[in-house]
Parts: sequence; C-alpha cells; structure tokens
Amino acid sequence: NFRAAYDLSLIDNSWPQDAFDIVNGNTSHSWQKLDAGGHLSHSFELEAKRKGMFHGAPAVIYFRIPTKSVQQEAYSTPIFPLDILEERPPEKKFEWAKRLMAKYGSQISVISIVVLFIYLIITPSKASKKKR
Repeated sequence: NFRAAYDLSLIDNSWPQDAFDIVNGNTSHSWQKLDAGGHLSHSFELEAKRKGMFHGAPAVIYFRIPTKSVQQEAYSTPIFPLDILEERPPEKKFEWAKRLMAKYGSQISVISIVVLFIYLIITPSKASKKKR
C-alpha cells in the first residue's frame, strides 16, 4: 500500500566501546528515501578488544511515511551471538578412523595384501590376451 518511506535513519549502538573499536565506517547512517520493495544496506568494521561471547541488540531504524505524521520506529534483524576470539579445541576430524587404525591396523594391512594378491592371480594379464 505504501509507495516509499522517507527520512530513514539507522542507529546501531549495541557495540560497547569497552569491547570494540570502530575501524572503518559509522554505526549510524541516513537515507532520504526507500521505495516500496527496495533494499538498503549499511556496513562498518569493528575490532574486538577482548575474548568472549557477545550478544548484540538489533539496530533501531526510524522512518517517515506520507500517510502518518509521526516518525515510525522499527528494528533490524538481530545478529546471532558472536563467539569472539575464543580459543576452541581443534576439531577431531577422522577421529573414528584413527581409533580404528590403531586398534585393527595390522589386521587391515594383512587382509589388504591377501586381497590384492588374490586379485592379481585371478585377473588375467594383458600380455596373455595378446598371445591368443
């Protein structure tokens, strides 16, 4: 029903100064107009000062629409919790394969050699095919 929103402003004050430094850009921005169905984006770069989990709040968006005289307020999509600079234990990829090889490695080796030997005996060689 609306054709455009006017006098838009975004304010993102959820980044505390004791935890983050702004490296590039601003945490707020303004636009004159947003047409219906249109998209706007805004970005800035932060640098974390400490380790730990951070839960940010949504940014506040103010705008005006022609049918209402009062400025409207909305909220951005909240971000997921950030696990900043937290040291994590290394991933245990292929841990099951390591345990299997440690437990049954010698048996797997012997069986593999026997299967390879049987395969070589059963499979006719290319040289014998050419003589026929």
